[in-house]
Amino acid sequence: MKIYFVRHGETDWNKARRIQGQVDIPLNDFGRHLAEETAKGLADVPFDICYTSPLWRAAETARIILGDRRVPVMEEKRIEEMAFGEYEGKCCSKKGWELPEEFRLFFDDPEHYVVPAGGEGFADVKRRTGEFLAELFQKDELEESVVLVTTHGAALAGILNNIKGRPVGEYWGAGVHKNCAVTEVEVSRGRAHIISENVVYYEDEVAPWEE
Repeated sequence: MKIYFVRHGETDWNKARRIQGQVDIPLNDFGRHLAEETAKGLADVPFDICYTSPLWRAAETARIILGDRRVPVMEEKRIEEMAFGEYEGKCCSKKGWELPEEFRLFFDDPEHYVVPAGGEGFADVKRRTGEFLAELFQKDELEESVVLVTTHGAALAGILNNIKGRPVGEYWGAGVHKNCAVTEVEVSRGRAHIISENVVYYEDEVAPWEE
């Protein structure tokens, strides 16, 4: 099995550095452009099936990448973005910060992140994304398949944290992936190997989300 994990394209809330979480924000025009460029880069990949977060920004990214290919698209709630509860909609840029100081642990010390009311912790997201991976890897009917997975920044970090076998304290790895960045993973006999990570197929400049 070969899996291509893709973070969704840009949204207006990404651009404004507002925490989206599970608010269903659509792609903006630039986000669709990034997805279209990614579609060109993956045009020769023979996808057999797609799993997408049910949130529209991820589902639309999948639709654009697949184009007119007749590929089954399965909505998968376990790869939905991390829930931020009462913090959703707040700005997290350095200049426009609208959050309690303790939220900085989200970036700097995930193991001690203080979960807001109505939100999830890193261990929660790691657990549900890990359950999705375990189920996917065990699907004998997909053993020779090529799979597209479209998801979100924190959810994708959880997926990769699981694949790498790292602790929650190292949740972010190399950092938040760029919008529409692609990570290619090979799975054999239930074991996953990362071939490439955080690869983009566009030349546009996208600022790091923390700025």
